[in-house]
Amino acid sequence: MTTAIVCTGLLGLLVFGLGIGVSAVRGSSNTIIGSSPDPTDRLHKMVRAHGNATEFAPMLAVLMLLLGARSPAGWITWVFVLATLARYLHAAGMITCESLAKPNPLRATGAVGTYLCGLVLSVAALLSA
Repeated sequence: MTTAIVCTGLLGLLVFGLGIGVSAVRGSSNTIIGSSPDPTDRLHKMVRAHGNATEFAPMLAVLMLLLGARSPAGWITWVFVLATLARYLHAAGMITCESLAKPNPLRATGAVGTYLCGLVLSVAALLSA
C-alpha cells in the first residue's frame, strides 16, 4: 500500500504543481482568464499540461489505491511507479516542447505509458473483484 500512497501523492503534487505553474504564468503574462490558442504560447502549454494531468491522474490514483489496498503482486506496484513516471514525462514534454503542434518524444512516451498502465491497472482491478 505504501507504493500506492506515494504514487498517489506524487500525482497530486503534479496536478497541484501544474496548477500553481498556470497561475504563475497567468500572473507574469497578465492574463486573468483563457489563453491564446497558439501551440507555442507558454500559457497555452501550461494550461494543456495541467488539463491533461487532471484528466488522467484521478483515475490512476483511484486504481492505485484500490489495488494497493488488496496486497497486489509486486509487478502491479511497478505499474504504479511506471504510470506515475509516465504522467511526469507527459507533462514535461508538454511544457518543454517548442510547440504542441509538433510531436515530442517525452509527451508521446508519457501518453503511451499512461494508456498502457491505465489499461493494465483497470484489468487488474476487474480481476481482483
